[in-house]
Amino acid sequence: MNFTRNLIALALTGLVATTGMAMDKAEHSAAKDRISANYKMAKEKCDVLKDNAKDVCMKEAKGTEDIAKAELEAQYKPSDKSAYKVAKARADANYEVAKEKCDDAAGNAKDVCKKDAKAAHVRALENAKVARAEAKPADNMSEKRADVAEAKQDAAHEKNEADYKAAKERCDALKGAEQDSCVADAKRKYGM
Repeated sequence: MNFTRNLIALALTGLVATTGMAMDKAEHSAAKDRISANYKMAKEKCDVLKDNAKDVCMKEAKGTEDIAKAELEAQYKPSDKSAYKVAKARADANYEVAKEKCDDAAGNAKDVCKKDAKAAHVRALENAKVARAEAKPADNMSEKRADVAEAKQDAAHEKNEADYKAAKERCDALKGAEQDSCVADAKRKYGM
């Protein structure tokens, strides 16, 4: 985990150096090359690992690269769209790593782990959509408020649905009336 944090810091160092000024095409290209080199080094460090630890390491390396690329593009061409792409890259990377970590479990525990990872992914994506709606410039504030309210409503629904599926998966470990009660509680809690 520290390796991944260090890799992220290293990848971002090149980005931060040019934050105060506009990035030209050559700087952008050099930053892309650094990101690729950092990814290659991270993959090489994963090669010494075995089994699922290696798979997790590879997902972390790829996620770090994807996030760094999205951040670079957001810096090179700033917009609400590029900021959303950064948030999406982060959410996707975290999801891929979380799913891979679930492979260490078995049975219902593995299923619950995957549903929890999916729910966290949905929450992150929906939060990014709301943030994008809030960041969009608007000529008409009442329209913007309506768009943000709609994004928040859609996000709440999607998050509840994902959380319900994860809660329902936990209920699968139970039997009979206990399982029925668990599912009913999940439906009530998440409005399904």
